[in-house]
Amino acid sequence: MSIEVRDAVPAEYDAVGKIVAAAFAADGQLDAPDSVSYREILHDVAGRAASAEIIVALDDGVVVGGVTYVPRGGPMADIAAEGEAEIRMLGVAPDAQGRGAGSALMRECLARAANGGGPAANGGGTRRVVLSTNTVAHGSHRLYERLGFVRDPARDWTPVPGVDLLCYVLDL
Repeated sequence: MSIEVRDAVPAEYDAVGKIVAAAFAADGQLDAPDSVSYREILHDVAGRAASAEIIVALDDGVVVGGVTYVPRGGPMADIAAEGEAEIRMLGVAPDAQGRGAGSALMRECLARAANGGGPAANGGGTRRVVLSTNTVAHGSHRLYERLGFVRDPARDWTPVPGVDLLCYVLDL
């Protein structure tokens, strides 16, 4: 099996939205009272694509995962500061998990961040990648830690009551 990653095309947005929402639901991330509205946000891939990069993972030509990569600020950045890229809404179809799609999507985001320009001191560029993850997403935590991300508890936050998010960072 070989996972291919690339930019999503608009015809794949519906599949990405369904996959990411299914992955979040399977992880227990949509159990909070506001989960109906967040489920709608997860499905709005076209809306995200207007201000961020949507990357898909394909297995034998079939979309099995997706992620939103925010290379620099804007409306899709929740926690990124200057010089930081942000990874959001990573999801792999529950029946495709464990085959490397999540790792491939994360590595693609990291490669894009590493190629995002020179050091921040030189007028721009990406020096760090950040992400938020639900406290219940233990499988995701293991993936991030395997890739070298470390917790930054000072940046943990609660976007809505009942949803506590942990912050992970990776210095490039």
